[in-house]
Amino acid sequence: MLSWSEIIIRLSIASLLGALIGLERERKDWSAGMRTHMMVCVGSCLIMMVSAFGFSDILGTDHVELDPSRIAAQVITGIGFIGAGTILFLKQGAIRGLTTASGLWTVAAIGLAVGGGMYFAGGAATVIALIILWALQPLERIYSKKFKHKTLRIVTTLNVNNVELTKKLLNHGELKIQTFTIDRDEEGFVFQVKFDNLDIPDMDVIINGLKNDPAIKEIYWTQ
Repeated sequence: MLSWSEIIIRLSIASLLGALIGLERERKDWSAGMRTHMMVCVGSCLIMMVSAFGFSDILGTDHVELDPSRIAAQVITGIGFIGAGTILFLKQGAIRGLTTASGLWTVAAIGLAVGGGMYFAGGAATVIALIILWALQPLERIYSKKFKHKTLRIVTTLNVNNVELTKKLLNHGELKIQTFTIDRDEEGFVFQVKFDNLDIPDMDVIINGLKNDPAIKEIYWTQ
């Protein structure tokens, strides 16, 4: 059995490590911030201690045998419900929150490690997670900006001249178009074009040529 002091130490370390990762998410104003990460880490730490030591009083009596990993294993499955709540599906089809969801999953694993007495593993995982979330972000931005495709999304009425609009979008020989799709709903058409290495002046030329068309209701440009 764990002593009271050891229980307090493990729960405190788990809350601290969870707070460190949560602060990184907090500064970006995400719904899952410091307190959420702390609760996940402390809760998983407690579950790990219950799983490992909570049944020690009945083990060995009347041939009772328990697998101490069964309860802890459910944390990895259950944290998926919380992680799914942090993922946002935006109007333009973009997805945000995957990093926060994966961070919650990692925090749960850190809590399990600390609850099992693996302090060094939990601390090392926290440091690596902070490096991934914070220190590597500038490098990721530089890399993604260089290779990320620009997307132009146009919402029109049903009266739009599809042929003419398609010609306006495609008749730019200097532009490298990756994909071009047209979808129709009850209110009109949705044109979506993905460009490769498109400069802002080139996009301004395209938008200026389209914004005066009365059949075009909305224009989205994602960089």
